[in-house]
Amino acid sequence: MASPFNRTTNLWVARVLLSVPLASILGVVGLYYYAVPEYTRVGYQPTQPVSFSHKLHAGELGFSCVYCHSHVEESPQSNVPPTQTCMNCHQAVKGTSPLLAQVRESWASGEPIPWNRVHMTPDYVYFNHSIHVRRGVGCVSCHGKVNEMEIVRHDQPLSMSWCLSCHREPEKALRPLSEATNLDWLPPKGETQESIGKRIKTDSGINAPQQCSGCHR
Repeated sequence: MASPFNRTTNLWVARVLLSVPLASILGVVGLYYYAVPEYTRVGYQPTQPVSFSHKLHAGELGFSCVYCHSHVEESPQSNVPPTQTCMNCHQAVKGTSPLLAQVRESWASGEPIPWNRVHMTPDYVYFNHSIHVRRGVGCVSCHGKVNEMEIVRHDQPLSMSWCLSCHREPEKALRPLSEATNLDWLPPKGETQESIGKRIKTDSGINAPQQCSGCHR
């Protein structure tokens, strides 16, 4: 029996029949790839080679963020502390603990501890830590309450839309410069985050870029 369709129509029907299952497979693969924590990052919480508790150090012991991340106020990138920073305390505190064996080995050999990176921005995005911290954007705005995390996790999406929402209304994240690294800071009585932020925005002349060149250079 002759086909009711011409050759061109048959060709397009075949293409459609083949593309539907192929698109479904690609959709499932794409969804799986882009939905995992390693890609979306929010909630990503890798196990580290050394069990380091931010809850203990930054929370209970009250270590300042800049004691370990000492370049965050002056450098575009926040540094991972060298082993020497750990050993400043741990030569005397729990100096023989088996949990710190890899730290002592790193100190003796000079080889850095292979920490697993938690926060990451794409290579085509320019982000300067020092500019944000020195304008009064608190660490907690991007990193969450790290002082309550036993293991640090990726707290915010750090997506383009997320960043732009802050650039449009920076007053929602601004705080006094002296409190930028204070993870427990709250506005004083009678004030709100936004009222303080608006005052800082005006006094400091903050005009966060919203054009493409602000972050893509």
